[in-house]
Amino acid sequence: MQTTRSEDGTEIAYERRGEGHPLVLLHGGMAPPDYWEPVVPLLDEEFAAVVPQRPGFGTCLDAPTETSAGDVLEREVAVVQSLVDDLDGDKAPILFGHSYGALTAVEAARDATVDAVVAYEPAILPDEFRRQADLADRMAAHLDRGERREAVKRYVEQVLHPDGIDDAELAAWLNEWPVWPACVDLAEEVLRMNRAVERYRLPDHLAVEESVLVLTGTDGPDFLRESARAVHEALPHSRLVEFDGISHGGPSEAPETVVAEVDAFLRS
Repeated sequence: MQTTRSEDGTEIAYERRGEGHPLVLLHGGMAPPDYWEPVVPLLDEEFAAVVPQRPGFGTCLDAPTETSAGDVLEREVAVVQSLVDDLDGDKAPILFGHSYGALTAVEAARDATVDAVVAYEPAILPDEFRRQADLADRMAAHLDRGERREAVKRYVEQVLHPDGIDDAELAAWLNEWPVWPACVDLAEEVLRMNRAVERYRLPDHLAVEESVLVLTGTDGPDFLRESARAVHEALPHSRLVEFDGISHGGPSEAPETVVAEVDAFLRS
């Protein structure tokens, strides 16, 4: 594990595999950094996978408990920008983010010097959906009652099972989910993250001069597919690819398919 520091002195811990062109992999939601384990072995040897621990989602980089929802995205963007500035190499790094990590990647690329961006279903809500979004409030109500597991279950239900799932099926699914119930410890951070998502408004124009590959899947939440298209339209240099039969967990669910598309994009 290597470390660097952001401008405010926060320690940034990350793992680097390889000596090639840095490809920074930004996980989302409650996924741990090893979310990228199915992806890394498939990357071309010309790339060096750089996997940081998101603030509050790892043992080396813990978010301060007083961090507000309004600060969450700004804090994570600053972490990515500091990491990008610190990485050695002949070429500027590439950012590859999933979900909330994809939102962070796109926002960081507005100011950081990067070579390209890959964004799998950025955690952005369409305006109509955002105005009605209440996930953060529902999570907060459960936390106020000390119901930490229920708070996290509501997040899993909406993001990973958008077509609905009854409580018995959800409980059985969670029992097979590798990060359950350890992810319950992240409940407060996930709540702050969701508030940040609910408050984020996609601008009409995203000032990212580098090429961006926006990815989505037909089996994920409809609102994320809609947002992926909106992000694509807001970028000046973007390609949109929709995978048939793949859900929101695309990079880990179908790594060969996703990496093949990423590789083709980077080589073009």
